[in-house]
Amino acid sequence: MVLKDKVLNLLKGAKEASLKLGNISSADKDMAILAMASALLKNTRYLLSENAKDVALANKTGISKALVDRLTLTQKRVEEMADSLRQIAGLKSPVERILRQWKRPNGLIIKKISVPIGVVGIIYESRPNVTSDSAGLSLKSGNACVLRGGSEAINSNIAIHKVITKCLEKFDIPKTAIAMIDVTDRSAVEFLLKQDSLIDVVIPRGGEGLIRYVAENSLIPVIKHYKGVCHLYVDKDADIGMALDIMLNAKVQRPGVCNAIEKMLVHKRIAHKFLPKAAGILDDKGVELRGCPKTLKILKGIRKAAEKDWYEEYLDLILTVKVVNGADEAISHINKYGSRHSDAIVTKSKFTAEKFLKEVDSACVYHNASTRFTDGYQFGMGAEIGISTDKIHARGPMALEELCIYKYIILGSGQIRS
Repeated sequence: MVLKDKVLNLLKGAKEASLKLGNISSADKDMAILAMASALLKNTRYLLSENAKDVALANKTGISKALVDRLTLTQKRVEEMADSLRQIAGLKSPVERILRQWKRPNGLIIKKISVPIGVVGIIYESRPNVTSDSAGLSLKSGNACVLRGGSEAINSNIAIHKVITKCLEKFDIPKTAIAMIDVTDRSAVEFLLKQDSLIDVVIPRGGEGLIRYVAENSLIPVIKHYKGVCHLYVDKDADIGMALDIMLNAKVQRPGVCNAIEKMLVHKRIAHKFLPKAAGILDDKGVELRGCPKTLKILKGIRKAAEKDWYEEYLDLILTVKVVNGADEAISHINKYGSRHSDAIVTKSKFTAEKFLKEVDSACVYHNASTRFTDGYQFGMGAEIGISTDKIHARGPMALEELCIYKYIILGSGQIRS
């Protein structure tokens, strides 16, 4: 009962704070976010020392290098966290925008305006920057947030939360507007997911197991993506050098993130020329290749891909390769095995590119660019609070606009319905 009471008090505080945030000016919210950015930089040494505790424990437990990378903070990453907050502060407020306005024959004026969702629960794993990103985006959009990070990053998350919430009081913003559940007991999440009267939406960020658990156990609406099975299709009309550069970046730069490619499809007309070059580059980076029967005939000695490989999100230095007859087969394959996250084509053919962009049913579809750009920061949104593959009001990187919903304001002069 002690744990449940603690969580309940946090949620009640967040709910109360969400109602007060409407009275905080945009200028004060922006100044608070800028103060949070400065505080991160000022406390870099403290943040790195706390993060080092998490990284040391992660290395002892033997998790993959890719996941350790997601967990690790560096001075550069702290600077990026601060820069993200500064970008958020510089963006236009998404709140109280008139989305549509019209007048009825009876004289009623109806306005559809953007408003904050209310209280947003963010349940996440590994990446400590989610703490500051979520706090900044929530505050800017007028939402209170309840943060629950994974046990593997508990020291990092608590430290970041401590640093940024110290900035709130001077701007008359309640600390409970950025609440954190700082216990690792999973029952806290189970209890949180039942509090539909106090939390308006839940956004899970992490592995497929976590996201499915949240979706299956929540009484609260969930915005999510289950996994990032991202594809790169190298067309017969591709620039080979460009394709190799994009492949390397999309697979190797940070293999443990959801926008890294897990599958590569190659047109049969260039497979014999492209695949040996690709294999040599990827082998130098320690990437394990798995292939279809046609791929195995070109790349001797690699592992044969099983059916389950086409659905798998490795989050590691593993890439599954398939030789296809053309764009139609590539599109069909992606729509069957992909996760509706991010997929790319490399081609000089405008016709083929437009076909791919139109027919691939994913949140983000690229032509001649790496899938690694699926990120709120890279999209110019300041940061992201998550990536959605759902087909609701939010799809792809979610930032300020996606943290708003709308309501109708109706102005009358005494009208009654007959």
